[in-house]
Amino acid sequence: MDLARNVFGEPLVSCSDDPMTGFFRDGCCNTSDEDLGRHTVCTRVTREFLEFSRSRGNDLSTPREAFGFPGLRPGDQWCLCAARWQEALDAGAAPRVVLRATHAATLEIVKIEDLKRHAVDLS
Repeated sequence: MDLARNVFGEPLVSCSDDPMTGFFRDGCCNTSDEDLGRHTVCTRVTREFLEFSRSRGNDLSTPREAFGFPGLRPGDQWCLCAARWQEALDAGAAPRVVLRATHAATLEIVKIEDLKRHAVDLS
């Protein structure tokens, strides 16, 4: 298997293991052909984003114990679908992004300039 790369072409780093995130629940925003939603953007969620997501039919705040999902709180990091992040950006509710943990496949959907404007890991 090829080493996953982030938006800078560097090795992808972990997004979060508390809560455990990623399409594969490996802590990283890895992707594959099976990941139809492209859960590739490592975000630091905000209350505003969580409310936006709930309004779009994806409640990320409520725990779903049957699925091992603890529910997210503001400040948690989570691998978000690239198209949902773009939708939130267009609505003015995009959460911050950890670029070194955001998979390069994100760039098929989201512009790097938009990600950089929301980055928490750029000096």
